[in-house]
Amino acid sequence: MPTPTSHRAVHGTEIDAPANRVYSLIRDAAEWPRYFTPTVHVERTELDARSERLRIWATANGEVKHWTSHRTLDSGGLRVRFRQEVCSPPVAAMSGEWVLRERPGGRCELTLHHTFAAVDDRPEDVEWITTATDRNSRTELANVKALVERPESDTELLFSFKDSETVHGPAEAVYAFLAEAGKWPDRLPHVSRLDLTEPFDGAQVMTMVTRTNDGSEHTTESVRVCFPGERRIVYKQIGCPPLMTLHTGEWSIRDTGDGLLVTSQHTIRINESAIPGVLGADATVADARARVRAAVGGNSAATLALARRFAEAPDAA
Repeated sequence: MPTPTSHRAVHGTEIDAPANRVYSLIRDAAEWPRYFTPTVHVERTELDARSERLRIWATANGEVKHWTSHRTLDSGGLRVRFRQEVCSPPVAAMSGEWVLRERPGGRCELTLHHTFAAVDDRPEDVEWITTATDRNSRTELANVKALVERPESDTELLFSFKDSETVHGPAEAVYAFLAEAGKWPDRLPHVSRLDLTEPFDGAQVMTMVTRTNDGSEHTTESVRVCFPGERRIVYKQIGCPPLMTLHTGEWSIRDTGDGLLVTSQHTIRINESAIPGVLGADATVADARARVRAAVGGNSAATLALARRFAEAPDAA
């Protein structure tokens, strides 16, 4: 069988920040869901001091994809090389590197290289990969530039919190309640509609219409990654309400020996430019954080309470 044709793409940007600061961000792949718009979730395994394996879930051309990459880390040379060990069709092979070069005045140049091939060399698949690589590369470079040039901007806007519930019931029942999101409109009063698709095993894409206490509704789109063996579900909203530019989260179940600790964890970045239009001209970031904390935390607490009731029911065992 002939070897697929290799294609190359190069994208770059200049950044008004030291190269080592940019390298640290690229190095810290576990945090990419917070940094990079297309990245949904990353599972990282350290192989040795200079290499690691990443399992990555991300969006590409509006689709959810999953692949496994091996990365070689060169802090001295300010390079990170990567090669996909397990690809997601139509990708047959993908490799590349992040390259940083110092520039005068504390600036740097960041270049992202890709070499890829499509399954069976089909032209439509080559075009799909080219478009996805171009779109995601431009987005990720812009994300890096914005974050490292204004690192202080995230200090007040980004925050995390969690809510928990102790459940005396089977962990399988709790996990089923959280994983079976398609049933939420019948189980959760604050969910009025939910459309769910599963593009591949363990991945869920959901559009959810949520009802607030004042009767208004808002729509969110999320990608969820389910780990039934670990009784854990991670997610990222790819369509946030106006007051947020980022919302990632995790549902987890842990046996404490005296019941199950079921936790809903959130990381949110406030959309500062939307505050006046949503909360009024005099509203502050603190006001927006309080509003979001109450709304998101309220829904999480309600879901946790109903999950407990479901799992503790006599027929749940």
